[in-house]
Amino acid sequence: MTAFITGASSGLGYQLAKHLSTLGYDIIAIARRGDRLEKLAGEIETRLTPIVADLSVESECHRIFDTVRDSDIDIVINNAGFGLLGEFSKADLSREMQMIDVNCRAPHILTKLFLAKFLEENKGYILNVCSVGGFMPGPLLASYYATKAYLVSLTRAIHEEIRHSGKNVYIGCACPGPIDTEFNEVASGKAKIKSRPASWVAEYCVRKMLARKLTIIPGLEVKLSAIGAKLLPAKLMMRMTYKIQKKKL
Repeated sequence: MTAFITGASSGLGYQLAKHLSTLGYDIIAIARRGDRLEKLAGEIETRLTPIVADLSVESECHRIFDTVRDSDIDIVINNAGFGLLGEFSKADLSREMQMIDVNCRAPHILTKLFLAKFLEENKGYILNVCSVGGFMPGPLLASYYATKAYLVSLTRAIHEEIRHSGKNVYIGCACPGPIDTEFNEVASGKAKIKSRPASWVAEYCVRKMLARKLTIIPGLEVKLSAIGAKLLPAKLMMRMTYKIQKKKL
């Protein structure tokens, strides 16, 4: 059994790899930092195949797939992603475009390539790591929330297409809230916010994925946020989200 995981050098991806290893899965780990992957290899019980790559480069996504396409892969987890905290009008445009490449284009490409492989084999799991932010607008994290909304919508649509195909292939989206990871550092957040351990979120997401749940939302508070995004007026949700993100600046 083999699991393919992007963004495996830290945070949730790191914990997903460790947890899946305890379940007996060999790991194909993709990240920009090779030293982190070496550290991960020393902490898991199964075989780890590291692939150092920059997912913001489209050709790298194709290179990764070509490298592993003949491998017997059971699980693909598109976990890599990052955010940018601050006003949209002031955010660095090149960095935003890089974020869209990593958060949207890379999982889009890898999902399409692996889905074709899995449909032919009539097996396989694809989990796209999104965010509860994908259910609502996110002032001060506008582009990040938008990228996650794209991935939630894409994943749900593909899920329905697979259902009609009758194939034994799963796709779902994990939509966690705040996690104890490097995200706030990369997004330039300076304030601590209530979050859950990445190890707990990883175990929960894997369990629900193997149970073939379409939308995975770890934690009661996060579930309530997702429900609120559906039921509360959009303007109220935007004002509430703005206040929450403002505390990080």
